[in-house]
Amino acid sequence: MSPEFRMRLNEPSESTAGGVLVSVAVPCFNEEEVLRETHRKLIAVLERMPLRFEVLYVDDGSTDSSPDILRELAARDKRVRVIRFSRNFGHQMAITAGLEHAAGDAVVVIDADLQDPPEVIMEFVQKWMDGYDVAYGVRAERDGETAFKLWTAKLFYRCIDRLSDTRIPLDTGDFRLMDRRVVDALLSMPERDRFVRGMVSWLGFTQVAVPYRRAARTAGDSKYPLFKMLKFAADGIFSFSTVPLRLATWMGFLASGLAIFAILYSAYARLFGSGWVKGWTSTVIAILFLGGVQLVSLGFIGEYVGRIYGETKRRPLYVVRERMGFDLATKSGVHPIQPRSAVGGR
Repeated sequence: MSPEFRMRLNEPSESTAGGVLVSVAVPCFNEEEVLRETHRKLIAVLERMPLRFEVLYVDDGSTDSSPDILRELAARDKRVRVIRFSRNFGHQMAITAGLEHAAGDAVVVIDADLQDPPEVIMEFVQKWMDGYDVAYGVRAERDGETAFKLWTAKLFYRCIDRLSDTRIPLDTGDFRLMDRRVVDALLSMPERDRFVRGMVSWLGFTQVAVPYRRAARTAGDSKYPLFKMLKFAADGIFSFSTVPLRLATWMGFLASGLAIFAILYSAYARLFGSGWVKGWTSTVIAILFLGGVQLVSLGFIGEYVGRIYGETKRRPLYVVRERMGFDLATKSGVHPIQPRSAVGGR
């Protein structure tokens, strides 16, 4: 155990009076089939730690019975807090809400589908006790996933690693533990197109990998179908790389070079060649090539301009419809709520 952690353990802050507090943020969307089992396993693991804990479920606009189950869990266990969004704002926004409402000295992010085993949280906490600011899970094995999903995930992580100026660990998700300093630094970044795992890497601090075996889904469907996966990949690339803009520039140079070569060749053939025939093939090829380059380049530029437009509107990242389990904590002085990105709620 590091001297810094020992000091923190022996001298708790005012916000965590009574000992060190670990918060567990659990984003969930339409997880009625697995929520109770997720909670049971989480509590079984967390109760083995010699630390205080709280569990924050963030309901990302579920349309099934998930809100009722979460309300039941909050009523039954005072360590449970629930934040309900007014609609579906997305997984990364749900993570942000969990971080903003968490009061712990450290915050763990874990999905509700039990693909990331709660038992790994113990290893995260041990790494934190050893002095690391971030402990992140690395998917050494992935059960129950199709060859297409495995191949595209592998391709995505390696592409963004090559394109990004920030070193983002391969085969990692959002399953991780972050020290309070890291959480506060992360929450100071107000961007809307959030790619949390990349943002945490950009922050630096001392980070350590924890390999684990990712389990197959026990129930329900994946919340990341192909379209959402593509959008998430685009967020990661365009948020952490200007390579597409450079690519557009080099494509422009390439097209210009080919055009100059074609002009010189045409002039030579017209002046010195025999049997010159005016045709449309070369013209059509040139138009299609240049048009394609221009459209691709405009698409890249449009992605960045669209993100600038989204940032200038300064809308909140999410809207809270309801909070559960916070009143008691706030009255006791343990859990002051100071979210910076939310609107509404009660």
